[in-house]
Amino acid sequence: MRVVHVMAGAREGGAETMMLDGVTALAEAGVVQHVITRADDGARLETLQAAGVPVTTASFDKFWRTPTQNKIIAAVRAVEPDVIHYWMGRAGTFAPRRWRDISLAWYGGYYKLSRFRNCAWHAGVTRDIARHIVDEGAPRDRVTTLHTFANIEDAAPVDRASLNTPEDAPVVLALARLHWKKGIDTLLDAAAELAGVHLWIAGAGPLEGDLKAQAARLGLGDRAHFLGWRTDRSALLAACDVVAFPSRYEPFGTVTVEAWAAGKPLVVADAAGPAATVTPDENAILVPRDDVAALRAGIRRILEDADLAQRLVENGERAYRAHFTKEAFVRAAMALYQEIKTNASAAVAPAMAG
Repeated sequence: MRVVHVMAGAREGGAETMMLDGVTALAEAGVVQHVITRADDGARLETLQAAGVPVTTASFDKFWRTPTQNKIIAAVRAVEPDVIHYWMGRAGTFAPRRWRDISLAWYGGYYKLSRFRNCAWHAGVTRDIARHIVDEGAPRDRVTTLHTFANIEDAAPVDRASLNTPEDAPVVLALARLHWKKGIDTLLDAAAELAGVHLWIAGAGPLEGDLKAQAARLGLGDRAHFLGWRTDRSALLAACDVVAFPSRYEPFGTVTVEAWAAGKPLVVADAAGPAATVTPDENAILVPRDDVAALRAGIRRILEDADLAQRLVENGERAYRAHFTKEAFVRAAMALYQEIKTNASAAVAPAMAG
């Protein structure tokens, strides 16, 4: 199997992490791949290089489209892929029509079908997003679900002292971009009345200054730790006591399965993705979005009820192993790629040279 992946995206983010994890998992499975992406994330480029995946960098400038389009055309002609996989809407708008029959669109949100008009195949990260794609007008037999997965490896817990956190303090971890939709402000309000609880907030984003100011106003200065964007998520997960995921908007929510994979109890807001994924009080505590009191109560329940915490962990690990492992992703991706290859039009081969 030969696959070209196209991803514009930001320097950090869930979809970007999903693409990188997916490509490296497929590389381990022996898939021949080539990635076209932006040059501004050095860590992403280094990871792909270490995985033996060639990379072409492009600007994805929507006002000067020709250079990026030419790089996609050149890569496709060189690789002669069975599938061209476009991750998210910006990448999809650059898809050349000549290879529509082997072009796959991946949706991490509820995007317009028009952004992927040159893709014949479509995959949503959740069943509800797949339903949305069909509602947008895509043929039902060309739409499927391709879940993200948790890329959590065994790691020693991060040293709490290095994060100015007492060894015996309860720690609540949030892994999130510092954006309004992630609801970190709600978590700060909840923590203000959780005496002795420390917050580790791992992420970067436009609200960093506002959130730090909020933490100071709430008197959380020595208990709220803003860690920036981290590449040691496994070590942070290993060291925390509870994972909090208070997003207002979340089409899927990889943090859910990361917490399950790491064996940590989870409190999650009822945004669309998590609400459709978790079973309340079985593998997560599910609370209403923007409900500070409910979020606080959910965290407190876990910290005070060891039996509940253990049940959430055991059932979360069971859900993870059934649906959200790396192996499950590779099986699903390869089955989808094979279906695209099998159904590809005979016109594709001449288009490679055209």
